[in-house]
Amino acid sequence: MMTPPRITLIHALKHSIAPIETAFARLWPEARLMNLLDDSLSADLARDGALTDAMTDRFLALGEYAVATGADAILFTCSAFGPCIEAVARAHAPMPVLKPNEAMIEQAATMGRKIGLLSTFPPTLQSMPPEFPASVEIVPKLAEGALAALDRGDRATHDRLIAEASKDLRDCDVIALAQFSIAATAPLVADATGRPVVTTPDSAVLKLMKLLSVKR
Repeated sequence: MMTPPRITLIHALKHSIAPIETAFARLWPEARLMNLLDDSLSADLARDGALTDAMTDRFLALGEYAVATGADAILFTCSAFGPCIEAVARAHAPMPVLKPNEAMIEQAATMGRKIGLLSTFPPTLQSMPPEFPASVEIVPKLAEGALAALDRGDRATHDRLIAEASKDLRDCDVIALAQFSIAATAPLVADATGRPVVTTPDSAVLKLMKLLSVKR
């Protein structure tokens, strides 16, 4: 009996942990998960306003640590750090090192040409659109105040603000929820817009299973 793969999950927001664990529990319960959280990453990015070489070095250190503990794959769960994650992927190729969005982006791009991108974290709406193929049109939308509500522990307001904001995306072919922390609002967004909705955690788990040749 082969030991199930060990997947290291690296988080910059504590809100990302529960959604990805839920997705694994539903889609791939056998995977062995390890969580690394450094919530100063998101705070420092918000403060600096841009990704720095120092930030990349911190990501490389997290990647080294994950590999040293025996990781078979690494999944980053915060979507505002694409270039830092790409540096980790280069350092540890061919081991799977996934950006949180890449699997969802691949999926969304097959579902329509006009993609609504909904986020609660402003830097994500700057870093993520260039990751989509040039053939699609991205309509970015920030759910103002939702992340602050979640930080206060007010999930009801967080969810309501996301559903309200999503109504501006009703003319898109598909709506992509840009962060792990908002994945649970997918049914609300689908109700508010009548559009298909894709989320990062489910897409990421399915892609990791494929990369590690796990049969469902």
